[in-house]
Amino acid sequence: MWFAGMLVGIVLGAAIGHDMWALGAAVGAGLGWLLSIKTGDPDVRFKEIADRINKLSAELTDVRRRLHAMEGSGHAKLGQASLPESTKTEATESAFSDQDFYALPESDAPPERSLPITSEPVTAPVVVATPRVFTERHAAVRAESRPNPIIKWLLGGNTVVRVGVVILFFGVAFLLKYAYEHSHVPISVRLTGVAIGAVALLVFGWRLRERRAGYALTIQGGGIGVLYLNIFAAFRLYDLIPATPAFAMLIAIVGISALLAILQDSLALAAFGVSGGFLAPLLTSTGQGSHVMLFSYYLILNLGILAISWHKAWRVLNLLGFGFTFVIGAIWGAKFYGPEFFASTEPFLVVFFLLYVMIPILFARRQSEEAKPYVDATLMFGVPLVAFGLQSGLVKSFEYGAAWSAFAVAAFYILLASALWRATGARLRLLSEAFLALGIVFGTLSIPLAFDGRLTSAAWALEGAAIVWIGMRQQRVLARSFGFALQILAGIAFLGDVDKGYGTTPILNGFFLGCTFIAIGGLFCSAYLERQRDQSQPWEQGISGLLLAWGALWWAAGGLHEIDRHVLAEFRLTAALLLLVVSAAVFSLLSGALSWRRARWPAYAILPVGILFTGQEFLQQTHPAANLGFLVWPATFILHLFVLRRQQGSDAKLQYWLHAAGIWLFAFVASRELGWQIDQAVEGKPVWSLIAWAMIPCALLALVTSSRSRKAWPVAAHTECYLLAGAVPLATFMGAWTLFANFTSNGDPAPLPYVPLLNPLDLAQGLVFLSLGYWIMTIRKLGLGGIGSKTMPIYALFGAAAFIWINGILLRTLHHWAAVPFELDTMLRSVLVQAAFSLLWTLLALVIMVTATRRAWRKLWIAGAVLMAVVVAKLFLVDLSDVGGIERIVSFIGVGILMLVVGYFSPVPPSSITKEQPDAR
Repeated sequence: MWFAGMLVGIVLGAAIGHDMWALGAAVGAGLGWLLSIKTGDPDVRFKEIADRINKLSAELTDVRRRLHAMEGSGHAKLGQASLPESTKTEATESAFSDQDFYALPESDAPPERSLPITSEPVTAPVVVATPRVFTERHAAVRAESRPNPIIKWLLGGNTVVRVGVVILFFGVAFLLKYAYEHSHVPISVRLTGVAIGAVALLVFGWRLRERRAGYALTIQGGGIGVLYLNIFAAFRLYDLIPATPAFAMLIAIVGISALLAILQDSLALAAFGVSGGFLAPLLTSTGQGSHVMLFSYYLILNLGILAISWHKAWRVLNLLGFGFTFVIGAIWGAKFYGPEFFASTEPFLVVFFLLYVMIPILFARRQSEEAKPYVDATLMFGVPLVAFGLQSGLVKSFEYGAAWSAFAVAAFYILLASALWRATGARLRLLSEAFLALGIVFGTLSIPLAFDGRLTSAAWALEGAAIVWIGMRQQRVLARSFGFALQILAGIAFLGDVDKGYGTTPILNGFFLGCTFIAIGGLFCSAYLERQRDQSQPWEQGISGLLLAWGALWWAAGGLHEIDRHVLAEFRLTAALLLLVVSAAVFSLLSGALSWRRARWPAYAILPVGILFTGQEFLQQTHPAANLGFLVWPATFILHLFVLRRQQGSDAKLQYWLHAAGIWLFAFVASRELGWQIDQAVEGKPVWSLIAWAMIPCALLALVTSSRSRKAWPVAAHTECYLLAGAVPLATFMGAWTLFANFTSNGDPAPLPYVPLLNPLDLAQGLVFLSLGYWIMTIRKLGLGGIGSKTMPIYALFGAAAFIWINGILLRTLHHWAAVPFELDTMLRSVLVQAAFSLLWTLLALVIMVTATRRAWRKLWIAGAVLMAVVVAKLFLVDLSDVGGIERIVSFIGVGILMLVVGYFSPVPPSSITKEQPDAR
């Protein structure tokens, strides 16, 4: 341990600075020594624990023997009889619990003596449980859940060593490449040294296979990987050995690794050896070389996997080989393939395809013998899919090349299914049926590959729907799975031919009809699966939801594409909105007519679609009523409420927020339209269009609050939703609008003259306060949201907003009547404005305090007093220094008089009202 610590310290010290390696070595050695004292060597520690357990077991056996000897004298019987039966059982079960088994004493020394035997009566029995029961029970628990073998290999046992081997493998690869580019040592000497080291690792690992099995497998895997690298480098990079001896040696390594893995029953060793073999060409590649040599080398590796599959059903190993082979092949094809390489590439693809068709058969044969699931679906369907994709790339320069390839694959799978059925019968029936299904798929695929894909993709979708229907009637899960896959394949094939024209006839053209048929296929499968819920698998209900989304998207895409091609540009937006809204309403009707409850979900899309199109209109700078929007938008809101009414009782929480959001969207759309119309009427005077954003929310707030509305649907059925969730954002917006209007608008009512309070802006703000007050009183009366007990914060906000409005009226009046510029900085420097502020605030304080005294509202009186104090402070800090002449005089005199009036009429109210309250004056 100290030596390892010293090595780590040297490396870290050298990384920090070239003069720090000695200090790093000393610190690392010290830490390693301390750690070794704390933990000790693992093997020695485990041996000590085992010895201690043996000694404890011997002593417990001795205690048991003596207790049996005491039973003759009656002492043990007396103690045994003193305990109830349940206590004995609990004592027996807990005498050797899991925790006690692991919680061994820290001291390495065994107990110095056995338990003493006295002549006193024994009051409780000493019950001993043997370790065998614990061992069997926990071995069974461990056997129940086994982790992934690769992860178990990497993280189990000595993880440091195993990670070190992986790093060593990559290091050797990089060393070989670096040596090739930089070193002057003869390459034969370098490669010979690497080979000797790899063989030494193999021999050393083999010799340790019985004593340290995990460690031995790790060492052997590293040796195999290094040998792969070494031979491939000697052959490919340095051209030191001819092709025939190189491949002979590679075959030998494949055989050795397979043999070692089988003899030691080690999937991890096989996987490590195979991974190293596949990675060797990549890690040593210089970007040049023959693809024939590369694929020949990979063919040898895959033959090794096939040989292992003959003896072991190791699915992980099969997947590794499949992934490496076809992924690397696809990468090479994308970068380097040309038609001139067809003759030298096609045979390899065919052989790889045949190998990975054979491997699932061998896997199924092994698994079926052990009564385990024997169809490897990943290879079963992944191999033809990937291989045919690569084949299509190879033959794309040939006319009908893909069609003939699909026909050949179909014939192969049908013949294979027939041969497998004759050879194995019902034992591998599912595998035979899967091959037959693949044959039918590729046979079907060959037809559209010879023609325009859009002409047949729709037929595929309908065919897939028919297969799902038949598969459900025959209770064939595999057939239904094929039908689901055919839906997706139909869509992919359709998209592959979208660049071949769209047709000039609206609706009756191949593109729209193809989209419609694909949508119908997906929607039919979704509805049918839901109606056959009791006969379907649980996972198929998830597929049903996905097919619903799939069909709805294809329908929407086809319709929007038709609108984009055949509707005038200015009407496209409203036409698209109408299409989607009406389609959503139709889904709501279908959900009830077909008992297709899942179809209610697209119906909820009306409001999100409306929000999306509102944003689009805003970006295009058009108003909602433009281009027939005055018809489409009312239809949108009517259908929104129609869907919510039809589906009332379902999805309560979602509908709650959809009702509320409908109010918000309507307020936004109507405000935009009213603002635009007013702006057109008054020729761009800003204050007139500004008030539209207050009038519509005020009207809506008053409408949902009125008693008549609260007796009719939808407010009657969702009162809290409309008066809280729907109204609170409106009220918040109205408050924000008040702040915005007072701070940004001068209230110019041109062409009308400005009159305080009797102008559009102030009238709109008055309407805001009336609507808010009516709403607050209503929700207090109904007791919604706990407002009745929390009125003070609301009144405070209400009063603050009113204070801002009154000050805004003052500033706008001074702007229009005294020609003070309506700019905040200019107004704050105006002596007239400061004097007016002082008088207004004092007058407001007077009204507040007098009202509070008469109503005995102590908190309100305190608020007025605070405002008065602010006025006093302002007089001495602002007006006294900045205000001169008559303005300062008016400020001080006016405020002083008003304060006297306040002091006379409005003394502070008592904290509580009593029956014998003195006269306020």
